[in-house]
Amino acid sequence: MIGLCQILSFGNLFYQTSKMKRLLPLCLCTLLCVSAFSQQKMDFESYNPVSTLVVPEHKLTRSKFPFIDIHNHQFNMPTMDLGTLVTEMDKLNMAIMVNLSGQSGDNIVKSVNNIKTNYPTRFFVFANVDWTGVGSPGWGDKAAKQLEEDVKNGARGLKVYKNLGFSVKDVDGKRVKVDDPRLNPVWQKCAELKIPVLIHTADPRSFWDPIDDKNERWLELVTHPNRKRGPDNPVPFEDLILEQQNMFRANPKTPFIAAHFGWLPNDLERLSKLLDQMPNVNVEFGAVIAELGRQPKMARKFFEKYQDRILFGKDSWVPEEYATYFRVLETDDEYFPYHKKYHAFWRMYGLGLPDNILKKVYYDNAARLLKIGK
Repeated sequence: MIGLCQILSFGNLFYQTSKMKRLLPLCLCTLLCVSAFSQQKMDFESYNPVSTLVVPEHKLTRSKFPFIDIHNHQFNMPTMDLGTLVTEMDKLNMAIMVNLSGQSGDNIVKSVNNIKTNYPTRFFVFANVDWTGVGSPGWGDKAAKQLEEDVKNGARGLKVYKNLGFSVKDVDGKRVKVDDPRLNPVWQKCAELKIPVLIHTADPRSFWDPIDDKNERWLELVTHPNRKRGPDNPVPFEDLILEQQNMFRANPKTPFIAAHFGWLPNDLERLSKLLDQMPNVNVEFGAVIAELGRQPKMARKFFEKYQDRILFGKDSWVPEEYATYFRVLETDDEYFPYHKKYHAFWRMYGLGLPDNILKKVYYDNAARLLKIGK
């Protein structure tokens, strides 16, 4: 960085040696400007220029039609005050919230009792399997029996977290693959009970890439270093995705919901081929709406083709963030920001979906899988 003393010394030398002394003020001014500019410190996070683009804006805070959020997490549902939650849901026009964090056993019973006592039509709970003991004698049958009991007590589906494939280990300490045949009794029980399985496998592909100037998730990985993955942490991205897809193929009678568009929202052509091959698989777009909003033409075609298999999902419960989802789905707006820069530094565009598709994505598709009204 050029200091003021250095500039003045240089200027004096220039003055003594130059035959064009009248240029000194201009040179000094230029060097001072360079110095001032070089002392301004601005990182990528801080640089957030206001767009000068003037285009129509439709900032929505409420969905056009009532919707079911198939992907939400409320860990304290057994004891929480549901009234406060319902007040926020009403503002958004959320008809039903699906709590994927129901756990099992007594927690399911308590959550369902809380719902039935207070707001019986506004919430559903999914059960979770305890993967401890995979590989022990009779584990599969025990897990399936517990799931059946949870459904009997009111659970409406099964949620599988990403720890399956990442960190779940069997009794011998080996990683349990998503397509491990020892888990088949669980998937078969879901088919028998005709309940959906919402499964999260892997993470964004960029989490496996080097943290450098070519990684579009650079900011997220720098600010959240625990999200970085690698070929040995625990395996490459592609391995996990193929494990999930193998499991889908091996259980054609089980209705699956691939969370986060199966982490293929940035490769809709590949995801399209998957859906064509596996009619038992549905998708939801929790936490990946920014991927859809940056490819409005491709995404709209995808929604048109698979309008009966796409569900509304948000993931984290931050009410003000739903506005981004409504705007991407409903409007034709151009070049608007995502609500978290470290997730998506790019601008987005609305898909402008017609009402008949919106109604399916917002409500009908989830209602069918959850057997609402049957």
